[in-house]
Amino acid sequence: MSAPTAVESVVNVGADLLADAAAGQAVDVTRVDWQPPMAGTAADLATVAGDPRRAAANERALAAVLEVTATLVDVVPASEALGLEAGEFLHAGPPIAWDRASGPLRGALMGGAALEGLVDDPEDAVALFESGSSVSLEPCHHRSAVGPMAGVVTPSMWMWVLEDAATGRRTYCSLNEGLGKVLRYGAYGPEVLERLRWMSDVLGPLLQTAVRAVRDESGPVDVTGILTQMLQMGDEAHNRNRAGTLMLLRDLSPALVGAGDPGDIAQALRFVGGNDHFFLNLAMPACKLALDAARGTEGSTMVVAMARNGTDFGIQTAGTGDEWFTGPAQLADGLFLGDYGPEDANPDIGDSAITETAGIGGFAMATAPAIVRFVGGSVPDALATTRRMHEITLGENPRWSVPVLEFQGTPTGIDVAKVCRTSVLPQINTGMAGRVAGVGQVGAGLVTPPAEIFPKALARLAELAENQSKGVGGAA
Repeated sequence: MSAPTAVESVVNVGADLLADAAAGQAVDVTRVDWQPPMAGTAADLATVAGDPRRAAANERALAAVLEVTATLVDVVPASEALGLEAGEFLHAGPPIAWDRASGPLRGALMGGAALEGLVDDPEDAVALFESGSSVSLEPCHHRSAVGPMAGVVTPSMWMWVLEDAATGRRTYCSLNEGLGKVLRYGAYGPEVLERLRWMSDVLGPLLQTAVRAVRDESGPVDVTGILTQMLQMGDEAHNRNRAGTLMLLRDLSPALVGAGDPGDIAQALRFVGGNDHFFLNLAMPACKLALDAARGTEGSTMVVAMARNGTDFGIQTAGTGDEWFTGPAQLADGLFLGDYGPEDANPDIGDSAITETAGIGGFAMATAPAIVRFVGGSVPDALATTRRMHEITLGENPRWSVPVLEFQGTPTGIDVAKVCRTSVLPQINTGMAGRVAGVGQVGAGLVTPPAEIFPKALARLAELAENQSKGVGGAA
């Protein structure tokens, strides 16, 4: 009888019991991070896997996203860009009414009402929204727009206008106010309203003049191209936009000079140059423009929107039309400003997770290891996050590459089926708003969507696949 062969290495999948025992005997152990599919999804996963449309549909959806080039073509008031009228308010995330609105969303709406002259004091707006008789709330996404944090847009606010060079489709986003006590974080004090009025009266018109001049003289600013460069310069285009902001200033500053009063121009340049997040409001609509190209792709399981209103977290997929799949927004885990702590933070809020949906932001943390000083975690965590997101995506974006990972493209095209099969949730890095209206920003951190929204979307996709196989109904 031959002697037993010594075990030199072990590959362990799942629970660590065997791995720990082997390691204790000086055996080389490779641990595979594996989890079973999400509970209750087996039948729907099988149905979706058997949908003959799925593979080709996902290929078309991803290709459509990757083909989009977002260009900056204009800056105009929301009343002109979106047709917003007095009393109409846009907000981030899936649909919600005032009675369920979070503190920061309420604070932003109150400040927006005062900005538009609907009330003299923001505090007086509570009764206005409670009555609902002369105001309406609608998601930014429903108007081809996105808004960071509370995402409140009112008619007088100025909007970036981005256009796909090939199709002429457009998306929109407001101008970035900066960090701290700002409207999008739910603050509405006098300094907040004063800043917003200056942005409407001075900054917006100056940017319009500059953007139009650049567009007419040398062609519109290539926002997708800036994103490509900034990812190789240490930005991830969600919570770090320093290089992107400076490149935007490079492109617009020559046209800004001479666009108006020298004092106003100097103030505008100081404002933009001192706000590292200024480019975020261009990155977001660029991502939405790309993802909207995949909407309506029957049979596709790709996510085209992730958005939060501070109460609910919602996703939409390419194959389910405009239907939202929602669950409770989660509290971020991260770093806090000053004396603030977890008890002061509101659950996750904002449309800015459109960046992760498109493959940047939290999905591209490996491009911006310095981001961990703002949102928490470590440099190895940042690298591991980008690698892990490849497990739940349909492909890579060759234009948006990660130098430290041998210029591998960012993981792009979140697949509902892969999320349910692996139990790996999309990673988002985000700012944190105070839970009480009027407070403003309290920190920044990392968060994931509520797990239950992906099985909900999968169930609907499975239902559509079954209907298709039976020749019943059509796409959502």
